[in-house]
Amino acid sequence: MNKPSASSVPVSASGGTCIAAIQMVSGPDVAANLETAAGLVAEAAAAGARLVALPEYFPLISADEQAKVGIREADGSGPLQDFLAGLASRHGVWLVGGTVPLVAEADDKVRNSTLVYDGSGRRVARYDKIHLFGFRRGGERYDEAATIEPGATVCSFDSPVGRVGLSVCYDLRFPELFRAMGEADLIVLPAAFTCTTGRAHWEVLLRARAIENQCYVMAPAQGGRHPSGRVTWGHSMIVDPWGDVLACRGEGPGVVLAEVDAERIASVRESLPALRHRCLG
Repeated sequence: MNKPSASSVPVSASGGTCIAAIQMVSGPDVAANLETAAGLVAEAAAAGARLVALPEYFPLISADEQAKVGIREADGSGPLQDFLAGLASRHGVWLVGGTVPLVAEADDKVRNSTLVYDGSGRRVARYDKIHLFGFRRGGERYDEAATIEPGATVCSFDSPVGRVGLSVCYDLRFPELFRAMGEADLIVLPAAFTCTTGRAHWEVLLRARAIENQCYVMAPAQGGRHPSGRVTWGHSMIVDPWGDVLACRGEGPGVVLAEVDAERIASVRESLPALRHRCLG
């Protein structure tokens, strides 16, 4: 499949709204990660993006899974939340803050939370990752439930690009979550997919979620080899309601840009009214 360059901005005939997915390769140095995130958000804003999304675990990826517990914050207060609010207001963009570790009921765990700020820096939404990744194959093992407490509430919010539904990484495999969002115009999925699962399933699942919900999907991801030795799949992408990949970045830090066009959504839903044809749920 030929995919547009990550630096290109598709322009619709009717004029859509620019959105941006930020790709990172975060490490154990929180300050360095925040500096990288700030630079990439500034680049996205300069390119005209109205809504920008950071990847999962953007502040920290460490070989020590307990490290995230050490930097967890109380809801509504802390340097990571202040950073996101300040970044949104500085650039006048709506910012989907990847995920940050917030206080959980269990003392040794966190909530893996996506926080959204409007262009004035006001928080407008919080989503706690519901589905926790677990995987075992040979020496490759992951168990998010060891350090993360799951959320239980579906979250959507209104934005300059329409109704936005929030999800995180492993949530991608559970289509019932996206149905529960109602008719979203855009689904945002910050992620840190492994190379093993990403190579096999990342693109096909993102395109499936776009096709079945007839909306745009934007997936900002971690992409590359981290200082801990972990390798993430990357391929941050934006998919349109027909399932076409508008823009994609394979690996390494960068910005992926495309446009959300309300007329495109309406056209797809009118020509193939699958959402109206649903018989169950």
